[in-house]
Amino acid sequence: MPEKFLDWALIALLLVPATALAAADRPAIPAPRDVPYAPGTLTLRVDATDLDHRVFRVHETIPANAGPLVLFYPKWLPGNHSPTGPIALMQGLVITADSRSLEWHRDPVDMYAFHVTVPRGVRRIELAFQFTSPVNAQQGRMTMTPDLLGVQWEKMLLYPAGYYAARIPIEATLRLPPGWAYGTALESVSRAGDEVTFRATSLETLVDSPLFAGRHAKRLALDSRAESPVWLNVFGDRAALIDISDAQLAAHRNLVAETDALFGARHYAHYDFLLAVSDNFAKVGLEHHQSSENGVPAGYFTDWDHLGEYRDLLAHEMTHSWNGKFRRPADLWTPNYNVPMRTDLLWVYEGQTEFWGDVLAARSGLWTPEFAREALARFAAEYQFQRPGRTWRSLADTTSQPIIDYAGDPPFESWARDVDYYTEGVLIWLDVDTQLRALTGERRSLDDFARAFCGMENGRMAPLTYALDDVIATLNDIAAHDWRAFFAARLEGLGPGAPLDGITRAGWRLTFSDQPNAYLASSETRKKQLNLGDSAGLIVSTEDATVAGVVWGSAAFRAGLVNGNKLIAVNGREYSADLLKEAIREAAGRSDPIELLVKNYDTYRTVKLDWHSGLRYPHLERVEGTPDRLSVLYAPRRANP
Repeated sequence: MPEKFLDWALIALLLVPATALAAADRPAIPAPRDVPYAPGTLTLRVDATDLDHRVFRVHETIPANAGPLVLFYPKWLPGNHSPTGPIALMQGLVITADSRSLEWHRDPVDMYAFHVTVPRGVRRIELAFQFTSPVNAQQGRMTMTPDLLGVQWEKMLLYPAGYYAARIPIEATLRLPPGWAYGTALESVSRAGDEVTFRATSLETLVDSPLFAGRHAKRLALDSRAESPVWLNVFGDRAALIDISDAQLAAHRNLVAETDALFGARHYAHYDFLLAVSDNFAKVGLEHHQSSENGVPAGYFTDWDHLGEYRDLLAHEMTHSWNGKFRRPADLWTPNYNVPMRTDLLWVYEGQTEFWGDVLAARSGLWTPEFAREALARFAAEYQFQRPGRTWRSLADTTSQPIIDYAGDPPFESWARDVDYYTEGVLIWLDVDTQLRALTGERRSLDDFARAFCGMENGRMAPLTYALDDVIATLNDIAAHDWRAFFAARLEGLGPGAPLDGITRAGWRLTFSDQPNAYLASSETRKKQLNLGDSAGLIVSTEDATVAGVVWGSAAFRAGLVNGNKLIAVNGREYSADLLKEAIREAAGRSDPIELLVKNYDTYRTVKLDWHSGLRYPHLERVEGTPDRLSVLYAPRRANP
């Protein structure tokens, strides 16, 4: 071969992308198949007793045939709608067979795949590792405290690639701290001391059945019917935090009755609310088919009147048993946890669920109708005045946010947008509801859609997938309309301004006053913030006076404020939240700006806040002479309210 040709061949080889070479060299990862996992049942043992270090210790047995085996750590997590499996928290992996250590290698391209060769004559391999729960919120979701713990099985196992999760059998055993109670939708076989063994099930069901446990616990029946009971499993930092009044318990029982009245069917054999009442455990809401994970502040029951923002959480998550787990977007259903999801219908999956969560909270008494209206006013004002990002980014595009940045907090959320399909989705589905009422002379509504779309095949557990065409067809069965164009305008259209047609058609209008909004006040209590987003475009931490949010283009933005700035003084006086509100109130109608002394890293500067419209809080005001469809929407549906 000529020397010149060899030179060009070497150059061509050097130009081949490294990833292409790695892909060519790496062992194949088998695609999932809808066949039983023939080698047998996996066993999983989790020791959750190391409360000091907040470490879950895992031992797993995987039956396997001799030869190459690929094991997955779950990556695409249901409910997260994103590749957020916390693989960095899985540590200390050791694989053995017949007491001999086996080499394992992480896939060079897919970091969630592990390659191991099973020796001849070996029928099973043993895995040991630790899942290290975060010790603060910056490290991730905190799932273990001295008083509470949460077991999310998918974070504590590896599983064989090449199979549907529904076709892999697994049996789990959990060792609890001494004397702790637990709650889960899993069915137990036995409890010996503090070790609980659960009935063998599929990997899919195990992953969809988390567990909460704690030293202070209550298990309360919300519906004790034999065929499909519903339970409230409550765990708290202290026993006093889970004392539930009769009225509070009645509202939670009403919630179950209202879901029955709405959907007209149950797609669970039993349902377990898992509720952690704690300031240490993670604040979370995560749906499952027969249960939900709910983390609320310590004052959920004891400070009931001031934490109303949280009282739609259980309604939202239970609604997912119908909308999300039973009826599921086809592209969000995947055969296992390492096949990518597509999220374009999250405005139905999450947006409509957020709508029903608010409505069911009002119908059940978890919220008053007045509080529900305050929540709706808050959402409307946010998208009307605090989302300039609507001028460049459509709501449809925000459905990709879980994949782009699931847990991130952008410097200017108002400009970047976030998972807006949740609460902007409330406005869109209210628009649908009022449109249906108007088209049918008040005879039909979104209640009819919920029953037709999610209430069929009573008792069916297997997911029934759908596409946008199915949503449109069901709506047309209720009331003929150009629903495709309706949704296209609201999903793909750009601002400014929010989709407020539903509020208008409901007989109300968005207004502002200097009187606090009850929902916003609850949010301020929870987040420990002063929210002046509708006033000067500024949100400030009440803990350390740092700026926690600035609305893009607002008076605060024009003044040069940014997240992390610390407010030192207002008009020459030491900063306090009350002083800032007083200064904004006094600046109304005047020309002099408010002067703020601000610390930015190690420098100080004075900025001028040029805002003269006073304090503004959103509310809804009744439009006389129009049908009051909002009050009808929030009215209870159960037989004996």
